[in-house]
Amino acid sequence: MEKLAPFHWLLPIASVNQLRLGVNIDHVATLRQARYATMPESKNAEPDPIAIAGICERAGAHGITAHLRADRRHIQDRDIQRLRESIMTKLNLELGNTPEIVDIALRIVPDEVCLVPEKRQEVTTEGGLDLVANKKELVTTVKRFHAAGVRVSMFIDPILEQIDTAAELGADIVELHTGKLANAFTDKIAQQELERLRAAAHGAAELKMQVNAGHGINYRNMALIHKIPHLVELNIGHSIVARSVFVGFETAVREMLALMENYKG
Repeated sequence: MEKLAPFHWLLPIASVNQLRLGVNIDHVATLRQARYATMPESKNAEPDPIAIAGICERAGAHGITAHLRADRRHIQDRDIQRLRESIMTKLNLELGNTPEIVDIALRIVPDEVCLVPEKRQEVTTEGGLDLVANKKELVTTVKRFHAAGVRVSMFIDPILEQIDTAAELGADIVELHTGKLANAFTDKIAQQELERLRAAAHGAAELKMQVNAGHGINYRNMALIHKIPHLVELNIGHSIVARSVFVGFETAVREMLALMENYKG
């Protein structure tokens, strides 16, 4: 068996030379639920997100990300428990700030949580969490996770006011929403969004928060992501799952890691 990459995620940011990859396995569960949503205990239920998580780790992924949504449209409670028991890198649990899901997360105790907005009508998370509007509700949640030894990330749009509020809330990490950059239809729009992301990354770094990025990142637009400074980790799901249909998960992860090499920061 190939030796896993060293477990660097707890080291100081300055000592990490490699841009890290967290693989989001939500859409593996989406495929399973398409057939087995009404019979989750079936011996035939496949594909198994936990098995895929192991493949991603062996291919070099630095962490596994999963979103336990209130409507349980893909990842299930049992998946999170099994992930906590089995993965060898780190577990990053995405969640909305709702009492039920927060309580579950505190029982599981992931390594990190990423607080995200959640709308039942959306297919996947669209846009960042408005920290300014939700500051009062988030204060207690952040304190509870910190008391449990869990690092807290905020998935936000690249707006300096949101960065400042994340720092005020005590966030350890901000994950910058890169969807508008990834889906830009013109070079002008892409450049405008890139400048917003660069400014937000600089602002977060100055406030001593770890800077991650996610949403819409794929094998074609990684060169744009390299232009954003101070990044530590990318969380990528749909693109890797889609690529795996053609080449398998191990190769899909390795190909993404290869595109992430030589990031200058």
